[in-house]
Amino acid sequence: MVPRTLARLASLAVLLTAAAALLVLSHVSLRAASDPWTPAQTVQPADLLKELSTPKSAPTVVFVGFNRLYTAGHIHGAQNHGMAGNEAGLQELKAWASSLPRSTKLVVYCGCCPMDRCPNLRPAFIALHDLGFTKLRVLLLPTDFAVDWAAKGYPYDSGQ
Repeated sequence: MVPRTLARLASLAVLLTAAAALLVLSHVSLRAASDPWTPAQTVQPADLLKELSTPKSAPTVVFVGFNRLYTAGHIHGAQNHGMAGNEAGLQELKAWASSLPRSTKLVVYCGCCPMDRCPNLRPAFIALHDLGFTKLRVLLLPTDFAVDWAAKGYPYDSGQ
């Protein structure tokens, strides 16, 4: 009787594990499908930091979030050209970008909140992509700027 009960419990555990794995995989698939960028159009913080250490080939980093967050702290040298989550900010970003060569290396980031809820990042990426930028990437800050950049000791500026 006991071996049969253990076998049933083991089978149940395997089924529950498989169901949980399917849920996780479906969430990951849905999350990736809703992002307008591909994995190749992303950059990790440590990799961006390395790129920024070589000024001749460094990308232009563009902050697309809330002005008060930019003032509180932003990646060293990042430019602020409008909060992309509203129409006025998006127009400001497009106006700035319209004069740049489409081959300019751009990295956009916000960092206001978890990336999956950010109101600024996706509109900024779509707008710049639609303008024809071919070297456009998104900085991956899954939690926020404070946790995924500043708390790791990466350089940042405040003010402006």
